[in-house]
Amino acid sequence: MEHEHHHDQNQKSDPQGHSKKEGDHSNHHAHMAQDFLKRFWISTALSLPIIALSPMIQGLLGLRESLSFQGDVYVSALLSSIVFFYGGWPFLKGLVNELRNKKPGMMTLIAIAITTAYAYSMLVVFAVEGKIFFWELVTLVDIMLIGHYIEMKSVMSASKALEELAKLMPSEAHLIQEDGSTRDIALEELKKGDRVLIKPGEKIPADGFVVKGKSSVDESLMTGESKPVNKSEEDEVIGGSINGEGSLTIEINKTGEDSFLSQVIDLVKQAQDSKSRTQDLANRAAFWLTIIALGAGAITFFVWTFLTSQDFVFALERTVTVMVIACPHALGLAVPLVVAVSTNLAAKNGFLIRNRTAFEDSRNLGAVIFDKTGTLTKGVFEVTEILNFTDEYDKERLLKITASLEQNSEHPIAQGIVNSVDSFFEVNDFNSIAGKGIEGTIDGLSVKVVSPGYLRENDIELPDDQYQQLSEQGKTIVFVIIEDKLHGAIALGDTIREDSKVAIKQLHEMGIECIMLTGDNKQTAAYVAKELGLDDFFAEVLPNEKADKVKEVQQRGLKVAMTGDGVNDAPALAQADVGIAIGTGSDVAVETGDIILTQSNPKDVAAVIALAKSTYKKMVQNLFWATGYNAAAIPLAAGVLFSYGIILNPALGAGLMSISTVVVAINARLLKIDR
Repeated sequence: MEHEHHHDQNQKSDPQGHSKKEGDHSNHHAHMAQDFLKRFWISTALSLPIIALSPMIQGLLGLRESLSFQGDVYVSALLSSIVFFYGGWPFLKGLVNELRNKKPGMMTLIAIAITTAYAYSMLVVFAVEGKIFFWELVTLVDIMLIGHYIEMKSVMSASKALEELAKLMPSEAHLIQEDGSTRDIALEELKKGDRVLIKPGEKIPADGFVVKGKSSVDESLMTGESKPVNKSEEDEVIGGSINGEGSLTIEINKTGEDSFLSQVIDLVKQAQDSKSRTQDLANRAAFWLTIIALGAGAITFFVWTFLTSQDFVFALERTVTVMVIACPHALGLAVPLVVAVSTNLAAKNGFLIRNRTAFEDSRNLGAVIFDKTGTLTKGVFEVTEILNFTDEYDKERLLKITASLEQNSEHPIAQGIVNSVDSFFEVNDFNSIAGKGIEGTIDGLSVKVVSPGYLRENDIELPDDQYQQLSEQGKTIVFVIIEDKLHGAIALGDTIREDSKVAIKQLHEMGIECIMLTGDNKQTAAYVAKELGLDDFFAEVLPNEKADKVKEVQQRGLKVAMTGDGVNDAPALAQADVGIAIGTGSDVAVETGDIILTQSNPKDVAAVIALAKSTYKKMVQNLFWATGYNAAAIPLAAGVLFSYGIILNPALGAGLMSISTVVVAINARLLKIDR
């Protein structure tokens, strides 16, 4: 019973649930898009005879006598009624929903425009004299339908990356049973502790670690890292990544909502759903534009009806045109589409935006503070130099002797030396020299690997020049003594990432100061800062002091981003205006960060800031186009230049408005990322 209960829990948090939800969401949008397209084609087919029967169109084409016939106005009225109720239904329905929610907007304006045109035209046909608006009505409906279809397709395209993420997981897994045989089970049946077989070329079904086998794994779709990663026993693997040439047995340690992929999907959804400051501005602008549109329509109708000699039909035509032109369709799309595109573009490149406001703020950053270890540097000790003080042993043999002895040590420095060679000598009589090093026998020779302190205590002359130079670079140095004679030294350091220099250069080009924060001594910090061309650094900083250093930089009047990966970086990440967490770091750091980078690549810091700048630029461009278009078109629609022979009819107004929407959609899709 206990097992069954656990099993149910896992089903509830099924990562495939994401796929189902995303699929349902996608199907909904696809159905709506197809509905708009279907209504457009049917309405357009019905519109053609209506246009052909319009006296104005017949007059322009010189076909009045050829196309007109007795009772043609009733045919136009019938066909227009079908277009109004069938083609215009989404807008009429939208009017009700907007008024119910007390948020009049685009649908309200379109519905008012087509209803006014239809009602007045039917009144002219059956009751009063005047000008009918049937062809203007149907062309307006047609244009609005195709405009909404294009908008829907753009939004669907922008959200496709999220859907693709949900599709990354396989549907089944090869569960290894107690007798060693395998059984294919549905992914939702997997639970923590299960062992599964991953065959060559298959997708890994869930997060876990390797218990048997060796292979290379393609994690590019998950982390953005294009190079396959070698995996062997105890290495972690990510669900959704693709196994290479070897078979792997993995033990599942994360399923459902705890998995890396599910967290990525949730982060992307959070980012898409989060309200941005720019979006709030757009929403306010759209609301007020709606109010202005209704007010402008009323004023237009009043002025032309009561303050001029123009007839009622002309006043109504101007009013309808104003309502059409003023519709904030493009404005409503301006920011959301850019947000969707930038969020998905970021996700594809391994940038996960948790806080939309912080992401937007990053365009105004004045300084970026980097944690040193694991961010600017690789975070692991590597052999950087081998010094030879005699001619008895070459560097390669000296390193191999040292590594053979260090095999027996668990110290990080020892591991750095051990990892630098492929084979070892046999070691006998291994012994630790308390606080000073290790010793043993190799090929009958007494070997010691010791610290500088050991040399000083035993009056062994230290090669000061070379030692001093390496010490100033922040290197850790161990000395190799064979048969009581100093033969050489091995220098190790936390290697600077090649990408760090590029990242610093890119940030400097943006006018952003680059500062390093580290617990290392000042000598080491100064060397790294000089090598990278940093503007400033803080050394010997205790974990509880990191947030204070961020405050110190903020007090200079700068907006500050903090980049880090460790638990001790979390307070600083929270204090910063923008917290950028390395996704491969601690869970605490990741949860505290506003932006998460799935790769440990400093260049991504510059890339995500550049994306924020480009995103804001696109938003401003779209807002400017949408509002600028309305500001220019409303007076023309109202007829302020009528005395000069310049007039804007409803059909042309609808066409221009739809063009505005398409321009906004295309501009958003042109957003790119520089890496």
